[in-house]
Amino acid sequence: MSETRKIVYVAGAGRSGTSTMSGILTILGLQVPQPEVVADESNPKGFGEPQWVVDFHERLLGEAVVTSADGRPSAWAEAAAVADRPAERTAAAAWLGEHFEVAPELVVKDPRISYFLDLWREAATANSAEPLFVTMLRPPAEVVGSRQKYYKSRLGAAHLTASWLNMLLHTELATRGTARSFVRYADLLGDWRSAVSTVGTSLKLSTLAGISDSAAARIDGFVDPSLRRVTLDWDDLELPPRLLDLTRTGWEQLNLLASPEGDTAEVHGVLDEVRASYTELYDEAEAISKSVVVAATTRARREALAEHPAPSGDGSIGAPASRRAVDRIPHDLRARIPAPVRRAARRVLKHR
Repeated sequence: MSETRKIVYVAGAGRSGTSTMSGILTILGLQVPQPEVVADESNPKGFGEPQWVVDFHERLLGEAVVTSADGRPSAWAEAAAVADRPAERTAAAAWLGEHFEVAPELVVKDPRISYFLDLWREAATANSAEPLFVTMLRPPAEVVGSRQKYYKSRLGAAHLTASWLNMLLHTELATRGTARSFVRYADLLGDWRSAVSTVGTSLKLSTLAGISDSAAARIDGFVDPSLRRVTLDWDDLELPPRLLDLTRTGWEQLNLLASPEGDTAEVHGVLDEVRASYTELYDEAEAISKSVVVAATTRARREALAEHPAPSGDGSIGAPASRRAVDRIPHDLRARIPAPVRRAARRVLKHR
C-alpha cells in the first residue's frame, strides 16, 4: 500500500449501496476507522461506518435541527453553520489524524456525510491527505421503498422522494471540482469488477488495481444481489406531478455522471436548473402549508398538556400558549417543522 495518505468518502442516500461499496473497499485494503457500527437485520453484512463519525454527525444534525432525510433546501446551510465552528473542524481533523497513524488509506462512509463534505475535505487536507469521493446511485423508488421497509419510515413517499432529490443534488454540487466517481448500485451488484475498476481509474486509486484472487473471492462472497430486496418503480410512489418530473430529470442526469465521460458542464447545468426548480417548489409548498403546521402544533400542545400539565408562574396550571404550542412539542416533530414555520406558528398561537 502506498504511504501517500488518501481517504475515500462514500456518500449517497441511505439504502443506496453505500455499505456495499465501503465493504468492497475494505476488502481491497482500505481501512474503516474502528470501531464500526454493528451489523443488524437491515444490513446483515455490516454498515462499514465508523461509530465515531455516525455519533459526530448525529450530534451536529441534532444541534442544527436537521434530519438525515431532510427535504428542505435550507437544511444544507443550517447544517453548515454548525459544522463551521472551529471546535468541530478541529475535532474532525484530530480524529482523522489518529486513524491515519493506523493506515495511510482510509474509507469513511455515512449517509449523513453529505451535509459535511466541506468539513471532511478540510480535515483530510489538514492531515496532508487527498480527499476522494464516491457517490452511490440507486433508483429513487427503490430507496424510498427500502427506507419504508427497513427504517419503518412513516413520512410518506413524497417526503422521502423529496429528501432523496435534495440529498443527491447537493451532494453532486458539493463534490464538483474534486476527484469523484458516481456508481450505480445495480452496476456494482451486477459486475463489481467493472464498477470497482472505474472507481479506481477515476480516483487514481492504485489500491483498486491488480485485485488478488483471494480478495476477489472474498468480494464475490460479500456482494449479494439478493440484498436488493426492494424493486419499486415510479408508479408505486404516486408522487405530485411536479416532484415526479423533477426527480425523473434529476435521476436521468445523475445517471449520466456514472457514464464514461459523462461528468460534463452540460450535465451540471441541467442539475443546477433542477435544484433551482426544486427550491422554488419547496418554497411554494411551505408558503401554503402553514395551516398544517399550526394544526400539528395545536394537537401536540393538547397531548403534552394532557400528559404533563405545566404550572404557571403564579402556581396555577397553564402556561403561555405560544410556549406550550411549539416549544414543548416532541423534538422529532419539531425537527420536521421549518424554523420560519415554527416562528409563524408561535405568532399565530400567541394571539389565539
